[in-house]
Amino acid sequence: MISDTPTNDWAEIGVKVLSIALKPQGGGAPVVVYNPNPAAMINLIELDQLAEILDTVSVPPGTYTGATLTLSANPGDVALTASSEPDPGFAGTPGEIVPSSQIQILGVTSSAGSLTVPLNVSFTSPLTVSANQNSQIDFDFDLSNPAFIVAHPPVGGGTTMWAVNFNPAVRHHPIFDVTRLVLRHLYGSFVSANAVNGVDTSITVTRVFPVEPPVNPEQAVASTQNLNILADASNGTLFYDMDAGTASTIMNFNNVAAGLKGKYLRIAARYQSDGSLVAVRIWTSSSFNTVWLSPEGHVRHVLLSSSAMVVDNEDGQPVTVQVNGNTQFFYRAPANPQVDAKPICTGVACLNDLVRGFKVHVTVTDPLQVPLVAQTVDIEIARFEGAISSPNSSNFTYTRAFVAAGDDYTKQMIYVSNSSPNGQDPLSGIKISGFKWWNFAFPTLVDSNATQNDDPIPQFIAATGGSATFGGSVGPVPVFGATFATWNDPANPAGWAAPWTILEPAPAPLATVATGWVTGGTSNGGSFTIAAAGGTNHITVDASIVSGSAALVYQVDRRNGIITISPVDLTTQAGLNTVQTNLTTGAVVKVFGVPQTDGSIKAYVFFYFTGTMPTS
Repeated sequence: MISDTPTNDWAEIGVKVLSIALKPQGGGAPVVVYNPNPAAMINLIELDQLAEILDTVSVPPGTYTGATLTLSANPGDVALTASSEPDPGFAGTPGEIVPSSQIQILGVTSSAGSLTVPLNVSFTSPLTVSANQNSQIDFDFDLSNPAFIVAHPPVGGGTTMWAVNFNPAVRHHPIFDVTRLVLRHLYGSFVSANAVNGVDTSITVTRVFPVEPPVNPEQAVASTQNLNILADASNGTLFYDMDAGTASTIMNFNNVAAGLKGKYLRIAARYQSDGSLVAVRIWTSSSFNTVWLSPEGHVRHVLLSSSAMVVDNEDGQPVTVQVNGNTQFFYRAPANPQVDAKPICTGVACLNDLVRGFKVHVTVTDPLQVPLVAQTVDIEIARFEGAISSPNSSNFTYTRAFVAAGDDYTKQMIYVSNSSPNGQDPLSGIKISGFKWWNFAFPTLVDSNATQNDDPIPQFIAATGGSATFGGSVGPVPVFGATFATWNDPANPAGWAAPWTILEPAPAPLATVATGWVTGGTSNGGSFTIAAAGGTNHITVDASIVSGSAALVYQVDRRNGIITISPVDLTTQAGLNTVQTNLTTGAVVKVFGVPQTDGSIKAYVFFYFTGTMPTS
């Protein structure tokens, strides 16, 4: 599977995965587990903490320590479409489809026409595959990593170039409980019904993918991968025939299998503990465009006054969807099949529980109606984020500002109950209950009751109490965080609660070095100070040089329209010498980090620029 962490700036980041090969422990020939023909383009933006199933395959028993992902890197093989309303400071144009001539893919190998990017991904711990047992591998694309897509609009005007650097942005995402995994709706064409004791308990579908970038009407790209889908014999599978305009609940496929011949399906599925897939809801039509033409994307506006919401589709275009008294809202909760199969709310009042940034998949009653009217809304990710304030023992507050002031919100987040199961510790595997948090830079170092053997909330309060300010017209750099909330927790039975929070690196404005790099300081590393235009204060930036936790540093050089991004390793003397040489007074830098209680910024990543300077 592949998934991603979110970004507000893009409606599409399309990639083609050519192959995946596992690396056996101790060496030996790589084991190819994915090699599609053709390789469909996958829009990473739609995988906001969701997983896209690539394939289910048989793998030789053994222990594997990592994998090599090979991405296609010819012109047009990476697609970028800006969202309709990106965050302030975005260097592109809202809704822009970036021409391939303005996209530079770094780390490319081979020759023209067969360019690829090989990505070596180490597993967080070795994966042991045993005979007749299921294992899961999820590769996570960290879209919010500042070093993933770097824009360079040159001083004096000219073409903005976008450098795409996959190497720091792809990592192994361990899955301890596959039954809790939220899957993106999958598309398929019907192959057959499969009977057990005379009952059609499952169907086989061939995976199909929409054309990327989307076309009108949308077309299906067939793959060679087949998936077996079970009906939910306990809770029932909701079955929507979009051609007939009917809806029903089925416990098996006996009464519908004959009508599925020649049909396309969209399936909301969940995993069972044995690795089998169970359909929660199924939509079917003889037209692929009909099952696909239901807006999927991030909520851009919640329009309470007109009982509607605006969803960014894969074209980067806003789609207005009306909500009426019959619209059902579902919150995807695969670990609890009964909750997963039932609406949490029905009607216009449900809009009060949505904010901009939620990831949803809407099904409309009539795809030709204007405006569209929502039949169902799958809330796949309930994302709250922003500046953190007022943390206490029971809750904290997010304040989020957008380009459109009407989308701004201030949301008090209640911690989940201490008794609520909340996954496992990434390093020890110990089960966690209650709230947990971690720093964006260290996703495996989770502060929870499993690691601290006490309440992690006091440490969270201490970690979110800092702020760094340039003063003047620039103002403070606050502590930022993000939470994917859960519904109906005992701590908040009829609303949202925070199971966890990631402390995110806050972007400081484009700045200049006020005093140069000095090795040594408060962070077992080095420090320098920066000044921002319009500010009255200098801010100290601390950067660790300790292996495993060192700040990430990149030199961004633009000459003759070509961008070169070179990593600088602070754990080596050569890297320290390079930084000291370049971080001198007046050098242009961009810093991302977490403000500290002493007013400094603990850097996660920073760039320094050479050659043609950027304007932002």
